Amino acid sequence: MDNIKEKVFAGIGIILAIIGFYLVFWLLFYQNSTYYTKIDNDKVELLDTGDMRYEYTLEAYNKNGKEKEITFKTSRELKEDAYLELEVMLTRGVKSWQEVQFDKLPGKVQEKYQ
Repeated sequence: MDNIKEKVFAGIGIILAIIGFYLVFWLLFYQNSTYYTKIDNDKVELLDTGDMRYEYTLEAYNKNGKEKEITFKTSRELKEDAYLELEVMLTRGVKSWQEVQFDKLPGKVQEKYQ
C-alpha cells in the first residue's frame, strides 16, 4: 500500500514540475505585451558604441491605457512625434517596433495623446 502512495505522489510531483517548467518557459520566452508610445527626440541618448547608437526611454501605454516606462535602442534617430507599436518581452525588453498612425492606436491610448 505504501508503494502505491509513493508512486502516486511521485507522479503528481512530476506532473506539477512539468507544468511549472512550462509556465516559467512561457513567461520568459513567449509572453509578449504590446505597448504604444510617441517619439520625443528630447529623450534620446546617443551611445558611444555599437550599431544601436540611439537609446530611447519613453512613457508607453498598453491597450487599456496603463502606463509603463520603456527603454529601447535603435540604429537611427526616429521621426519626432511618430507613434510606435512596441512588442515587449518580459526577459528581452522591446523585441520589435513599427510605426503606426494615430487612428490605429487603441482608444484608451488615443485619449492619452490628445
